[in-house]
Amino acid sequence: MTIITAACIQLNSTDNMAANIEAVKIYVGHAAREGANLITLPENAFLMEAPGAPRTLYAEEDHPGISAAASLAQTHHCWLLVGSVAVKTDDSGKTANRSLLFSPDGRITARYDKIHLFDVTLPGGEVYAESARMLAGEKAVLAHTPKVDIGLSVCYDVRFPQLYRALAQAGASILTVPAAFTSVTGEAHWHTLLRARAIENGCYVLAPAQTGAHPGGRKTYGHSLIIDPWGTVLADAGEHAGIITATLDLAMVKNIRARLPSLQHGRDFTVKAC
Repeated sequence: MTIITAACIQLNSTDNMAANIEAVKIYVGHAAREGANLITLPENAFLMEAPGAPRTLYAEEDHPGISAAASLAQTHHCWLLVGSVAVKTDDSGKTANRSLLFSPDGRITARYDKIHLFDVTLPGGEVYAESARMLAGEKAVLAHTPKVDIGLSVCYDVRFPQLYRALAQAGASILTVPAAFTSVTGEAHWHTLLRARAIENGCYVLAPAQTGAHPGGRKTYGHSLIIDPWGTVLADAGEHAGIITATLDLAMVKNIRARLPSLQHGRDFTVKAC
């Protein structure tokens, strides 16, 4: 029997990277003291800038938040998922929105660049154009750890179920969905989408989120969630910054998939227009 204590850290990140890093240090320490050996941070964990604000672009090896995360994983001897950071990958002026998994010795063991970019105008008039500043990833990533395989994703990816089906069929027992979900879409869809991803794939879902007001008038939904493979919400962080934890019994993944083996029942088909 494999048991993991997982934590989601909910943040209200700002455009002050140093302050955000200090908040992360405090919360990761709290989570570790609560016994968490898999700790997850939300999207844009170290920086939430106003849309269109001037940016300092960091390569992965130079990013202050990434350096801090490596040290935290090593200090607390935990697996630490940095939900995402903006990383310079070329000279285009755009960045990858990259999720990073650190091992307990502080090494980066998996990198995932967000595939699906959020280019929408919401009913309230909010406009998001991630593709203007970001480069889309092209590869799904399954992270191997000694106890469990983890499928990585970021925020808007949650609306594309084929990504999670591919990760589950490749062996993922946990799916991570770090996010900075808008208040409007979060209230309408957040819980439903995440529970669906858990249920249809027989996976645990860890969804650490941003919450509250951020620079430039942006507002995020919060409600970081930990969900079991039956779709039960084990923990919900509500609207305030903080920590949630839950015990994950990985035997439940095998049991649910044996009872409802839908991962094995998919069939190829064509669409007929009538």
